[in-house]
Amino acid sequence: MHNLYYKGSIDTRLNHVKSGFNVDRTIKRGTEKRPLALTVGSEIKKREVEAIVAENGFYANIIVDSAVDEDINELNSILSKPKAIVVEKKPNRNDPCLCDSGKKYKKCCGF
Repeated sequence: MHNLYYKGSIDTRLNHVKSGFNVDRTIKRGTEKRPLALTVGSEIKKREVEAIVAENGFYANIIVDSAVDEDINELNSILSKPKAIVVEKKPNRNDPCLCDSGKKYKKCCGF
């Protein structure tokens, strides 16, 4: 009996392991190994984008081409990452009320 418990030929398994979905997320966008690919229309805009990239510590390949539409979506998506929402915990019924009345929450603001 084989040590591998895979249905199918071993060659197929090896090909799948080599070319399967990449779950290695250690290389992030904007790093030295995977720089951002940005396209701008003028040198002035290139300097503005370079300043933003340098300020945030990213790496980018910026191409100036006035014939192509401006494409800085990768930079915008990195800069506008959603932030965690912090919600205040609602007090339990028997906790003191938040309005400092001295009553329990259920008798004061909890209705």
